[in-house]
Amino acid sequence: MERRRTEPRPDWQRLVEAQGLVYPLTRHPDDSLRPYWDESAYYVFTLPEVEALEEVVEELHAMCLAAAGHIVTGDRFADLGITDPRVIRAVTEAWHRRAELPSVYGRFDLRYDGTGPAKLLEYNADTPTSLVEAASPQWFWMEDRFPGADQWNSLHERLVAAWRKQAALLPPGSPLHFAHSSADELGEDLMTVAYLKETAEQAGLDTDWLAMEEIGWDPLSERFVDNRLRFIRNCFKLYPWEWLTTDRFAGHVLDTLDNGGGTGSTLWIEPAWKMLLSNKALLAILWELYPGHPNLLPAYLDGPRELAHTTGYAAKPLLGREGAGVTLHEPGTGPVVREGACCYQELAPLPAFDGQHVVLGTWVVADEAAGLGIRESSGPVTDEYARFLPHVIL
Repeated sequence: MERRRTEPRPDWQRLVEAQGLVYPLTRHPDDSLRPYWDESAYYVFTLPEVEALEEVVEELHAMCLAAAGHIVTGDRFADLGITDPRVIRAVTEAWHRRAELPSVYGRFDLRYDGTGPAKLLEYNADTPTSLVEAASPQWFWMEDRFPGADQWNSLHERLVAAWRKQAALLPPGSPLHFAHSSADELGEDLMTVAYLKETAEQAGLDTDWLAMEEIGWDPLSERFVDNRLRFIRNCFKLYPWEWLTTDRFAGHVLDTLDNGGGTGSTLWIEPAWKMLLSNKALLAILWELYPGHPNLLPAYLDGPRELAHTTGYAAKPLLGREGAGVTLHEPGTGPVVREGACCYQELAPLPAFDGQHVVLGTWVVADEAAGLGIRESSGPVTDEYARFLPHVIL
């Protein structure tokens, strides 16, 4: 693994926007616009390095599924902050019928510097973004700059294959709706959904899309409808389950939930059991089940324990995103009071290349490792101001 500097293509912004990355710049607190898509540098990997990482990702995914099963059979929902009996029943039923429910993709964030074992930082299994830039613009960047090189990137092909395979699981007679929140001002959620919709269409599915805020409720039929008053039978939502089960229409979602076998009127993708994987409590349960595993960091739910005095720790909200609410604590800094439930994970500072802190976002599609996206940040936490850098295998 190596970071190399290079000159950006003269018309890079126009190119990546045409390839779906309509948010190539980030507005910073000083009101300046700086590149989010950053091709002033790139990362190089060897093929054996990537093959080893693929094995790690697939092993971690299998371990996460085993941990999800443990949460269900051991009734560990309270550890995840899931206490509503109706939500627990919905997740439990979805888990037991997961073979009948489409599950598309997820992203592991890993700490890796090319010298030691990759370490799991978190699993974004419900509503992961940075998919568009990982699948499309970085592939075309490689073809422009390094024709004949390779890249850890089979995202597009695997997504199309996943939709084609899962088409038989979708209730017939209705398009597969794709929904995002209109509260997204940057267009990231919109373009992620648009890209997934495109891959579903290439798999032969009939699709449509709308904003989550446009979904209506028909009190006569007691079913969800789209903005043309058609019943919503299948819906991929880039909208977290913890919102879907607490919003104004949460009761209707649970009342009409299709958890496989045509038992309800609306089938949501990703399925409800993904709540078990998108929660930071999973990190502590993994450490409990696989203590000492080389790709895990010690993690606890009841406090930092020995980490407070030995390595230090990162306190992570159970449902935080883009680094929100994450705090880092050096050893011996004393107790810190947190308002909400947290996972306390061993402090593993991100490796620095040319002074930039890097995290690997490794993708899983239909249970198989599918690609890599790299983000850099100036500070020790990968936040909303991080940059995306392409990579090649040489």
